[in-house]
Amino acid sequence: MYGNDIPEQPGHARLLDEVAAAERDLTGRGLGGDGTEGGADDYFGAVIAADGKIEPRDEMPEAYRKSLIRQIAQHAHSEIIGMQPEGNWISRAPSLKRKAILLAKVQDEAGHGLYLYAAAETLGVDRADLYEMLLDGRQKYSSIFNYPTLTWADVGAIGWLVDGAAIVNQVPLCRCSYGPYARAMIRVCKEESFHQRQGYEILHVLANGSPEQKAMAQDAIDRWWYPSLAMFGPPDTDSTHSAQSMAWKIKRFSNDELRQKFVDMTVQQAEVLGLSLPDPDLRLGEDGHWAYTQPDYDELFTVIKGDGPCNRQRIEHRRAAWEDGAWVREAATAYAKKREGATV
Repeated sequence: MYGNDIPEQPGHARLLDEVAAAERDLTGRGLGGDGTEGGADDYFGAVIAADGKIEPRDEMPEAYRKSLIRQIAQHAHSEIIGMQPEGNWISRAPSLKRKAILLAKVQDEAGHGLYLYAAAETLGVDRADLYEMLLDGRQKYSSIFNYPTLTWADVGAIGWLVDGAAIVNQVPLCRCSYGPYARAMIRVCKEESFHQRQGYEILHVLANGSPEQKAMAQDAIDRWWYPSLAMFGPPDTDSTHSAQSMAWKIKRFSNDELRQKFVDMTVQQAEVLGLSLPDPDLRLGEDGHWAYTQPDYDELFTVIKGDGPCNRQRIEHRRAAWEDGAWVREAATAYAKKREGATV
């Protein structure tokens, strides 16, 4: 298979093992709680305490439902918006094989968005409403997709760093307390692992190519490293939602814990690639973890607020796609009504 001749990535197999373990637990565990008698709050609390799964039919606190809608919608929007930076290179990929692989990856991201919108709809929202909230700025997507892809090496850096950070962030969501989200994440994480491997392979080829190709790969890593670190969100001390989300077992680890795990894994992989991470203060601590320079959180919040390099371009592209696709939605709705009338 294409790409099997590259060195193994330290830490990559362990993440896939975590996904497999979460999938086994989902298969073997009952969907709901433990049958605890009492009111809705008692039932909800018992399911969370027992590490069970809350299902759409279960009563749940309104704050829990709203928190899930916010997180799942942002995740879905990120998958859809995230198609743009790499889609920009489909027609310019250096070979037909690279083009086919990249096209398949972008198609996967569209599928991930659909899984996640479907999971959000189990909470009583309509995906059309979520989409409108994205377009008018009431809902957000990952800040990382507001940076430009300047060279082919950027496609590799996105695969290795951005998808790598996404996997570290998303693997624990396979054990999320909300069943539909956890089940969607099993498949998403399996596919994201291939995407990360693809980016790693692109950079490996470039790093072992001409001096110009290696320099291009290094330049891409220099530009994407700190935005990738910022993907985990603000520091724990400044995070608005993390503590409650962890109490409800939507999240399993804090922003800083996940960021540290990503750094520890990526330092080892960079050594295998023969490329360097742009942090002169990177060093191995006595606790076995790598000390690193924090990303620029002021830049993170600037981008989140809509003032990143590509914010306006990304949203305008999605708005045009939404408007251009109106006739498809209208035709599908009319056909469904026609079929419904024919069966009455």
